[in-house]
Amino acid sequence: MSCVVIVGAQWGDEGKGKIVDIYTEFADVVVRYAGGPNAGHTLVVGDEKLVVRLLPSGILRPQTRCVLGQGMVIDPAVLIGEIDELVRRGHRGLEARLAVSDRAHLILPYHVLVDTLRESSSAALGTTKKGIGPAYEDKARRTGILAGDLRDSARLRAKIEAALDAWAPTIRALGGEVPNAAELVTALEAAKTRIVPMLAHTSELVDSAIRAGKRVMLEGAQGTLLDIDHGTYPFVTSSSAVAGGASVGVGIGPSRIKTVIGITKAYATRVGAGPFPTELGDADGDHLREVGAEFGSVTGRPRRTGWLDLPALRYAARVNGIDGLALTKLDVLTGLSRIRVCVAYDTPSGRTRDFPIDELQTPNAVTPVYEELPGWNDKLETARVLDELPTAARAYVRFLEEGAEVPVYLVSVGPRRTETIMLHNPFVGRAAEP
Repeated sequence: MSCVVIVGAQWGDEGKGKIVDIYTEFADVVVRYAGGPNAGHTLVVGDEKLVVRLLPSGILRPQTRCVLGQGMVIDPAVLIGEIDELVRRGHRGLEARLAVSDRAHLILPYHVLVDTLRESSSAALGTTKKGIGPAYEDKARRTGILAGDLRDSARLRAKIEAALDAWAPTIRALGGEVPNAAELVTALEAAKTRIVPMLAHTSELVDSAIRAGKRVMLEGAQGTLLDIDHGTYPFVTSSSAVAGGASVGVGIGPSRIKTVIGITKAYATRVGAGPFPTELGDADGDHLREVGAEFGSVTGRPRRTGWLDLPALRYAARVNGIDGLALTKLDVLTGLSRIRVCVAYDTPSGRTRDFPIDELQTPNAVTPVYEELPGWNDKLETARVLDELPTAARAYVRFLEEGAEVPVYLVSVGPRRTETIMLHNPFVGRAAEP
């Protein structure tokens, strides 16, 4: 049995798309287990740059079966548009390889409307306005629309009407106009003909693949510090972004999971509001943003940038049970004369190596404690083994590995698939050939 979970170990945007794409060369099945189209995964194949928002990153591997799990919220229009865009770019046969859980929830126009109206108010959280939060709210209050409801138009209309009745006071209070249920059902007809053939009992499908000895990759969205339970609440996403959420979002037992890989950038970024104690507002922060192209792949918003936070990384390792780290964007640090890393925090109760997630609720209550490491100027993109990295870059990788107390499995030195140092492959148990 070989079932591997990929999780973001920071605030999302860690480069999961590339890492999942690399590992899915060895995978038979790739499953998205949570989230929706609020976060894009960027893939660079040759000179082509692709952004997938709902589809698993493994969709570009023609031998790989891809699954959208029941823990997801899916916007039908976005899903169809994404498939059509990839087909337009020459990627054929996608729908034959894609299975959509009939228990996944749908994002409908009124979810996007509510999200947008809220973000225009004084209580904005900095969401991407894609309807993710309201769709999960419907799921929790039992007024959600399942993908399987697309099979029955009468049931679909009745459930949409009930959902609109529940949302109407909120929409009106925010200054919006309540959509018409009949019009929504009519608009879904085109998507229905495309999506219904892809519906499946994906829990059974994935479990059967694992029992048959298939290599299965479970792909999350967002990052640990945005998790609804373990993140910097209330500035979090609406779903489970940690490894434990994979079992729930896919519909398999936790004993099926063999390995957990956490992805971390060589520095830190965050989008939207919320605490970010190592954030930079200087030339170093500008360097990270510009060289790292730190702009949202879906929204284009500039990301907040900062130094790597080892207490946060140890926290992520603990709550996820991370076995190994995939380190991305090491090349972005090239050109910095010195690099700082947060190794501890000064808090009102004293210095701590733990991530002070509770104290972060109070502004300016904690102060990062930094260690400084030398930078480097040599380009990294041609390195395929650690010994080909500059001495300072190798030292930085080892410092991170020791500080996080988790081994590094992979180092990304550029955006392309080939610009990677593979130290350990969870599907074969040894380093892949460069």
